[in-house]
Amino acid sequence: MTKAEFVQSVAKKMKLSKAQTAKIVDATLDEVKGLLKRGDSIAFTGFGTFLVTKRKSRKGRNPRTGATMNIPATSVPRFRPGKNLKTAVK
Repeated sequence: MTKAEFVQSVAKKMKLSKAQTAKIVDATLDEVKGLLKRGDSIAFTGFGTFLVTKRKSRKGRNPRTGATMNIPATSVPRFRPGKNLKTAVK
């Protein structure tokens, strides 16, 4: 499902225009992105938790040359599904 299809589906369920729904979806995603950027997490009870984890630096290998290289530490976004979501997907 694309974002446009998602917006259309939500707009139909909520009986709102696609433009209004697109603004709501964009604002929601921007807020989640902003929270993660600050290092915070956001939990939707029953659905899941968006959080940021730290990945340590590690050794890697250049697949083209085979030379070893250092991959720097970084922060990565993660999603941990909640119990209700796991049950619904089974």
